Amino acid sequence: MKAYLDIETSFRGEITIIGVFCPPDRVMQLVGEEVNWTNLWNALEGVTEVLTYNGARFDLPIIKRAVKLDLNKFFECQDLMHACWKRNLYGGLKKVEEQLGIERGSKGIDGIEAMRLWERFRYYGDEAALKTLLEYNPTEGYSRPSGKNLTYPLPGGDRMAPA
Repeated sequence: MKAYLDIETSFRGEITIIGVFCPPDRVMQLVGEEVNWTNLWNALEGVTEVLTYNGARFDLPIIKRAVKLDLNKFFECQDLMHACWKRNLYGGLKKVEEQLGIERGSKGIDGIEAMRLWERFRYYGDEAALKTLLEYNPTEGYSRPSGKNLTYPLPGGDRMAPA
């Protein structure tokens, strides 16, 4: 089974959210204190392949450092950024999604704003900020059955990550 994984981090570099989506409808988002080795391992139960965007350089090393779990040892890990590059799709995930005509509900939010949202939740208990941050995490968007995402066909007829 495939799992799409994405993390969010704070200004201090700690993991604030780990989002995991297993098609067609299994979504788990570990938030704050829930981010630990045991919970992540349980979220990946039954998974054989972990797909990320820029995960080889960002998500996976941070998880290895912070959670002490080297996902590369236990799963086949594929960084979709490289599949995008092969199709001349460059930029961050949001930029590539725009090039593919994929719309996200979290338009206008970037990594820095995501960190600010976490700070508003952490220090002021702003639940609306947390809700927005959880919606920004791409794994939430992958679970929308009517929405397009990076598992859909690309120009040329093939798929980056077959569902």
